[in-house]
Amino acid sequence: MDASPRADTAEREFARLGLSHHALKAGGGFERYMAELVHGLHERGIRPTFIAREFDRRMPEAGWVRQVRVDTRFVPRAWRDHVFDWRIGPLKRRLGLAPLVSSNPTRHADIAVCGGTHPGYLAAMGERAGLRDRWKIALEREFYERADTIVAHSKAMQGEIAAHYGIGGDKVQLLYPPVDARRFRPAADAAERADLRRRFGLPDDRAVFLLASTSHRRKGLDRLAPFFARTNLPAQLVVAGRPLAASVRNVHSLGYCSEIEKLYRAVDYTVVASTYEPFGLVGVESILSGTPVLLRAGVGCGEVIAPEARIDFDADVGDAVHAAVARWQGGGARVDAPARALAYDPGVSVHVDALLALVRRWQSMPGRRAPGQARAHPAHV
Repeated sequence: MDASPRADTAEREFARLGLSHHALKAGGGFERYMAELVHGLHERGIRPTFIAREFDRRMPEAGWVRQVRVDTRFVPRAWRDHVFDWRIGPLKRRLGLAPLVSSNPTRHADIAVCGGTHPGYLAAMGERAGLRDRWKIALEREFYERADTIVAHSKAMQGEIAAHYGIGGDKVQLLYPPVDARRFRPAADAAERADLRRRFGLPDDRAVFLLASTSHRRKGLDRLAPFFARTNLPAQLVVAGRPLAASVRNVHSLGYCSEIEKLYRAVDYTVVASTYEPFGLVGVESILSGTPVLLRAGVGCGEVIAPEARIDFDADVGDAVHAAVARWQGGGARVDAPARALAYDPGVSVHVDALLALVRRWQSMPGRRAPGQARAHPAHV
């Protein structure tokens, strides 16, 4: 952590900053986003109060926040989000958090970070809203309506918030999510890639396609597996995440992977085939690792990935895989200049600076008190 006067100033300015999410632990999607956010704040000398239901204390990021744990283990699953929301309100008041930046649905967020909408998910998946869905949507509506500012991670998210909740304009700020380029980087040379392929057991005589998935139905495995099972192309699909229920020809399950950044460097393509994916960090992570992507139409990260670094497809992935294998056979299956293949700077520091600018804007709103000395302290609830 920077111990400079600038860091001391930042710590005083943001002494009452609060964050909330379901968990601060290793993972993908928003778990990785929150860890990156904490890391970026730590580099500025800012130690926020973090309200969560779970902390992985093996992570260094867990030591860079004031932990406030809300135990919902014995709450029925259908009610956990609501109980978590109910407990956040008194904690926010008691700890003097101002503002609270939340990526979990809660009525007490001042700045709401949007990872998608439940109505958008149901529509994309072709599902009707049941009772639990209606409870979830009601809480999500209050989350977005009561927040002073909404951070949308893509234009697609902005569109969903407007379509399903009627919220737009200056209240919804577009801010693409960060990715740590120190972790997600290309292989140094061909020797490093060859070594990684051996470590992961990947073949050299076939183009290897990666699907990172813990939710196979949403991530599109049901469309990918049948194609790979019947194709005679020199191609293999590897699945990192939830193990497969059955063996499939040309499909290899790696199980949960703790070194996904190395796997990105080793494979030839990453497939983002999700039915619902308002952004999709895996797409940007793959590009930064030098690996092009096969991208299903409608995936949010398509907004920021250059055409030459991706192969697009609709419901049928077959033509895209054929094109990808042909490119691999011709020796052109890497992204040589990852930064130029993205339409934004994914640096963590860039994102954190932009988010802190929104915090300052919130602090300057009429009726807001200037942050004072934090009263937050480690707590377990």
